[in-house]
Amino acid sequence: MRIALIAHDSKKDLMVKLATAYEPILAEHKLYATGTTGKRIMAETDLKITRMKSGPLGGDQQIGALISENNLDMVIFLRDPLTAQPHEPDVNALIRLSDVYEIPLATNIGTAEMLLRGLKAGFLDWRDMIGAMKERPINL
Repeated sequence: MRIALIAHDSKKDLMVKLATAYEPILAEHKLYATGTTGKRIMAETDLKITRMKSGPLGGDQQIGALISENNLDMVIFLRDPLTAQPHEPDVNALIRLSDVYEIPLATNIGTAEMLLRGLKAGFLDWRDMIGAMKERPINL
């Protein structure tokens, strides 16, 4: 699976804790992250992460592009709903794209843990099936 990890500034410590706690699960997958979030996770874990730009500098849009090209299977975006973000339209677009392309999305720690535990249990294998179906030519 291909997983994006994103966190607003006030949630970066929490994201590092999540990545540390679930490192064995995350290590089995291809990881992407926005700039600072990815840097912080890599500094605290042995996870290999493809880093995008910082969210406000276009990283959210880069993640959105991966979603629209069917190159992501899950997004964990620990967002701060109480603080105005200068790139709020990009945040909203990322959430909308996840809905449009049926990408599992966690925006808080509780949902993130459920997705990661479900991933380990095989509950997200349907993403592989959908990907295979999209690649298969349709015979009419």
